[in-house]
Amino acid sequence: MRALVARAVGEPLRVEEVDLPAPGPGEVRVDIRAAGVCHSDLSMVDGTIAPPYPLVLGHEAAGVVTEVGEGVSRVAPGAHVVLNWAPPCRRCWYCGHGEPWLCERSGTPAAARGRTAAGEPLHVTLGLGALADAVVVAQDAVIPVPAELPFEAAALLGCAVLTGAGAVRRTARVAPGDSVAVIGLGGVGLSAVSAARAAGADPVLAVDVSPGKAELAGAAGATEFLLADESVNRAIRERTAGRGVDHAIECVGRSATIRTAWRAARRGGQVIVVGMGARDDVVGLSALDIFHSARTLRSSVYGSSDPDRDVPELARAVLDGALDLAPLITDRCDLDGAAAAFGRMARGEGARTVVRP
Repeated sequence: MRALVARAVGEPLRVEEVDLPAPGPGEVRVDIRAAGVCHSDLSMVDGTIAPPYPLVLGHEAAGVVTEVGEGVSRVAPGAHVVLNWAPPCRRCWYCGHGEPWLCERSGTPAAARGRTAAGEPLHVTLGLGALADAVVVAQDAVIPVPAELPFEAAALLGCAVLTGAGAVRRTARVAPGDSVAVIGLGGVGLSAVSAARAAGADPVLAVDVSPGKAELAGAAGATEFLLADESVNRAIRERTAGRGVDHAIECVGRSATIRTAWRAARRGGQVIVVGMGARDDVVGLSALDIFHSARTLRSSVYGSSDPDRDVPELARAVLDGALDLAPLITDRCDLDGAAAAFGRMARGEGARTVVRP
């Protein structure tokens, strides 16, 4: 089968022939029908994360189960599924305390699986390696969804939508009439905008450095687009009676945008950090500001979601028309065009590219 492989930081990505093992006990093979190109994949090749190479990229995907190993009871061949890159173990302390998104046994950057055509040991991103013709994964890493759900929408549920919508629905718990600012309008940020609007937030202010994101923000449901410049916090306060927003959701993962979110939130408001940043990018806040503002600063890991519960809920919302994912998809390509999609993402162009192997 073919897969998009990274061999080292800074080296060009290439589509290569690779060999995957047949499903073992408790495992399933899934033919990939759609996969999103996510910023976390970029982190695997730009040095932010240091995974082992060679590495099959991709972790946001949907497809059809084609083969199951011994003892599999979760799905049968023919099932339509969303891949879950962080299946909780349901046994550790965090899972037992209702925080499966913090499971201590899931979400490792890469796992050994298969070999290259030359016989080299191969690794797959986040245990999946979904920018490929197929994957072989544990049955707990697939979530059944209705067959009528389009594969492109299903793929986005596995990461961008679960993360962005989860930050709104589960972490921030946005309520009707709350004011929200979303900073950073990639696939995750636009998902947060859509979820905030669906939750009845007003206003929903969408913020990005690129003026070209204004149309995407409006299509996703933002009440207004604001350019991320030196005057953005003043503009946010002007639109919230001078207070700032109830919830500032940061979807970039940089200290500068986290500080912007901090200043955008009202006294007593919430700052939710969704973007994954660099280890050495330190956020500085004064002790007096922390005390006086009474703001809450917290992160949202995987949207504070339980994928087994939330993916089916989001799938129903898509099918019911309550959640429109169409504005998130700005480019489509086959596997041979996936490497170029990483370049567009690095330049901040568009939202999600969906790859159809």
